[in-house]
Amino acid sequence: MREYLKFYIDGRWVDAASDRTFEVINPATEEVCGKVALGSAADVDAAVGAARIAFPAWAESTVAERLDLFRAIGAEYQKRTGDLAAALTEEMGAPAGLAGGFQVDLAAGHLQTAIEVLQNYRFEEQRGATLFVKEPIGVCGLITPWNWPMNQIAVKVFPALATGCTMVLKPSERSPFTGQIFAEVLAAAGVPAGVFNLVQGDGPSVGVPLSSHPEVDMVSFTGSTRAGIDIARNAAVTVKRVTQELGGKGPNIILDDEDFATNVGQGVADMMGNSGQTCSAPARMLVPSARMQEAAAAAKAATEGITVGDPTGEVAVGPVVAGSQFERIQALIQKGIDEGATLVAGGPGRPDGLEKGYFVKPTVFVDVTNDMTIAREEIFGPVLVIIGYDTVDDAVAIANDTEYGLSGYVAGRDLDRARAVARRLRAGSVGINGGFDFGAPFGGYKKSGNGREWGEAGFEEYLEVKGILGYAPEAAEA
Repeated sequence: MREYLKFYIDGRWVDAASDRTFEVINPATEEVCGKVALGSAADVDAAVGAARIAFPAWAESTVAERLDLFRAIGAEYQKRTGDLAAALTEEMGAPAGLAGGFQVDLAAGHLQTAIEVLQNYRFEEQRGATLFVKEPIGVCGLITPWNWPMNQIAVKVFPALATGCTMVLKPSERSPFTGQIFAEVLAAAGVPAGVFNLVQGDGPSVGVPLSSHPEVDMVSFTGSTRAGIDIARNAAVTVKRVTQELGGKGPNIILDDEDFATNVGQGVADMMGNSGQTCSAPARMLVPSARMQEAAAAAKAATEGITVGDPTGEVAVGPVVAGSQFERIQALIQKGIDEGATLVAGGPGRPDGLEKGYFVKPTVFVDVTNDMTIAREEIFGPVLVIIGYDTVDDAVAIANDTEYGLSGYVAGRDLDRARAVARRLRAGSVGINGGFDFGAPFGGYKKSGNGREWGEAGFEEYLEVKGILGYAPEAAEA
């Protein structure tokens, strides 16, 4: 049983202002596995105040000083990867192989990327007589979700640190253990007091006062579109910058070629990873209508090979995060059946042999039309819908017919053809044949959010641009 009852504020572990706590449920066992303190507006005030005081000195720190800190963070992070992996499995059900692999490794990758970007980043540039200066925006409120905890913390904290900002982090109350361990990492690495602060809590008690706080200059939020709208409203009163990475319903266009069955199988595996709890997941697979039955057979075979069970063992898929999430997914699976989609794998209920835990059967529907509920709503579970298209133009139209625009995917042997399709998708990132890049911008069009994270683009969100005119009059005269 874990107990985290202190917050990290101004370089110290301090008691919460109130005695309210939150019980964390292990989604594989449905039993309480820990308890964390729940913060309040008073805790937010203390953390923001510490960040405000620390800001001037950290904003003036040198690139060399920041790089030294990042190297120290990297060394401390490596010491805690085992602890982080165990916490991930316990708090949100990530299978051990995923938790100790990609979940933990993503943060390390973003740290290395931040180092590489910072080493070469131009904070000042003279253009004629004017000096363009990029300065840290100030105190940042960072609100992260439960589904990829280390990734989402890393893509906010590291760019904020690198650009000279100070911050208050609020992890999800559903995955608070990793946030607490991450704070311990930063403390051990010697982050200056007040530069990084951690307050645990839920949206109403911490998220609202943080996003509306007059001394917070920017809010970076990752989560649902509904919550993102509330964050933006809260922040509007103080006219602070808001960046958001929200929901998605990513299309995955499988082109008609000899790799078709292989690409369908890979699309199934990509969708089911992390129990489908990924905002950028390839949730809508688009296949040529004439090959729908072939797609159904390939998807069924791929799904039947996916192991589901105790996430501490060697399985591909663990539980979804909570009972409420389990019930919502079950309702949407039933909705798909009721609306006439053809179920070829999975379906309602738990997988055979699993009577306890929030386990969902990896589920595939074919003969789906893009107006069905399961094609429109973000299910956030291991549920794939397969939609037919007649022409590539038709596929692009279906792919773009969504209120979301976070990610898209194209799979096909003809790279020139795949590139042409990728250019036409209205999404913040489009992957061709499994492409991956820590330096690529990540973020959404439409209701999938605004702003970008990852790589150099992630730095830009934490900077203000100042023009100093007449800085070099002789340049203008020349």
